[in-house]
Amino acid sequence: MRVVVGGGTGFVGTALTQLLRSRGHEVTHVSRRAGKDRISWEQLSQSGLPQCDAVVNLAGENVLNPFRRWGDAFCREVIRSRVETTKTLAKAIADAEQPPHAWVVVTGVGYYRPSPTAEYTEDSPGGDFDFFSRLVSSWEAAALIPGSPTRGVVVRSGVVLGQGGGAISQMIWPFRLGLGGPVGSGLQPFPWIHIRDLAGIVCHALETEGLRGVFNGVSPSSPATSNGTFARELAAALGRPALLPMPAWAVRAIFGAERAVMLLEGQKVVPKHTLESGYSFVFPDLPGALKDIVS
Repeated sequence: MRVVVGGGTGFVGTALTQLLRSRGHEVTHVSRRAGKDRISWEQLSQSGLPQCDAVVNLAGENVLNPFRRWGDAFCREVIRSRVETTKTLAKAIADAEQPPHAWVVVTGVGYYRPSPTAEYTEDSPGGDFDFFSRLVSSWEAAALIPGSPTRGVVVRSGVVLGQGGGAISQMIWPFRLGLGGPVGSGLQPFPWIHIRDLAGIVCHALETEGLRGVFNGVSPSSPATSNGTFARELAAALGRPALLPMPAWAVRAIFGAERAVMLLEGQKVVPKHTLESGYSFVFPDLPGALKDIVS
């Protein structure tokens, strides 16, 4: 297949690109600047979609960037980087003379309301209770192309774990120094997925004719994982203790109250449709996933 990937040079995009190319597919990125195997967002808007078989959007500003203050300007940037890029790609698909066969957008499990007890499948309601849930609703709505022959897939991703980026890169050094620990109470659910499985689910959705709709991008053991469990397992993988919790007040001070919810609360998310679709997880369990990442 010829696959166009928005945000393809980022953390998840790099992993997806490697997987797709290893399976014989051609990949063109959409990014800020044009280059080899790459077009710019401006070129896409002006000239339309290059001829392709599938389109993926992974673009999005890092919401948990601790160096960016949470405020109106950053909120607008977070929305624009997700919703507007998705709209741009959806319009290009709708306007294409030969539309692609598949269109995949990776959003987030922030769609579901945080709860210590409720379990959510792809059929569960959500999307209308705080900034992040409404963001996901707007993001997924932007991907809709009424009347299009292109099959649409949404992958709602959990916390992506992998080498060289994502959540692990922000916490690895405190844990290596023996200064890591749970965030807040540590009791909150921790919906996670190994980066190879998130890339794998997207690739599976592209390659499997007939797959459409929503798929949860979380590990099968994710519903049983708390933040405290994750902290202990990461410390164990590094041969270190996990004794120093990060208190809730510190999280709110660094990230702001609205953004801190993403760290201090969580959702038990089940990949029901993902498993039913025939996808086989490479890293279904946390110890194996972390061993692969830190070794």
